[in-house]
Amino acid sequence: MNMSRRLTLQLTTLAAACIVSGGAFAQAKEVTFAHQDMLVPLRLVMESGEVEKATGYKINWRMFNGGGDVIRAMASGDVQMGETGSSPLTAAASQGQDIKLFWISADIADAEALVARNGSNINSMKDLAGKKVATPFVSTAHYQLMAGMKMDGVDGKSVNVMNMRPPEIAAAWERGDIDATFIWDPVLSKIKSNGKVIATSGSIGKRGAPTFEGIVVNAKWAEANEAFMVAFVKALNRANEEYKATGKTWTADSAQTKAMAKWTKANPADVGPAMALYTFPTYAEQLSPTWLGGGAAKAMAGTAAFLKEQGRVQEVKPDYNAFVTTTYVQKAAASK
Repeated sequence: MNMSRRLTLQLTTLAAACIVSGGAFAQAKEVTFAHQDMLVPLRLVMESGEVEKATGYKINWRMFNGGGDVIRAMASGDVQMGETGSSPLTAAASQGQDIKLFWISADIADAEALVARNGSNINSMKDLAGKKVATPFVSTAHYQLMAGMKMDGVDGKSVNVMNMRPPEIAAAWERGDIDATFIWDPVLSKIKSNGKVIATSGSIGKRGAPTFEGIVVNAKWAEANEAFMVAFVKALNRANEEYKATGKTWTADSAQTKAMAKWTKANPADVGPAMALYTFPTYAEQLSPTWLGGGAAKAMAGTAAFLKEQGRVQEVKPDYNAFVTTTYVQKAAASK
């Protein structure tokens, strides 16, 4: 065989191998999920392995320190699904990222709070002027901090608002480097012992700036893996129902509490009190006008206006319903 024919045969063989391996990759039952450290029933699903058993998929659970990091990982293509707050979600949607919100993992309610250090002389939003206040930028906490200050007539430029991730906030609080922080658990529980709650996500939400935690997915991936999506939603609802039915009886030694602590690095003793600050919508509530049926998109529109004002996004979309889907919840609920 001459060199030219041999080279042609090798290239043909290589091309065929690439086609086969490419097809195998396309059919691979594997997904990477970006999670955070919030104390939500999803952790029970992660611990049980029930979705993997039901679908045969391999789920790579990857932990991130904030919703902005989750959104960036999804934009890169490395992550297909993830949990994020309404503020990072809105930023991504406003930038045209091809994602869909398909589950409200938590109504944040009072689970995020502005806490001032004892001795800082901060007793209200107005006292933040001239102080160092830490929060993860573009998070729901950041959104509500800025919205709360605006509602109370505090000039944002008069406050030293510092961008820190939760572990950095915990360390800075220990060192005494910051005067206040707007943050969530498990850090929130740790700092309350020597701090005072000034406002919560719930109190600011009631004044017109509601927030939520949601689970999002790459839209094209979801369409190609519908059976997985439906199974995943069923597991999410099961975990919410389990918490609703038994959560108040969990102790620090309960299997559920240990699972929550394992995946969030929280102190088991803090799990129960922290989860009680959230509410976790089940099927009917998910589909209601409060959440996927319209409320989530409305909250995103309000958040987008704020983010544009802050220079975080360039435009506000005319309709955020395009980034919300009820398909998978409806199909999961119908196949109970």
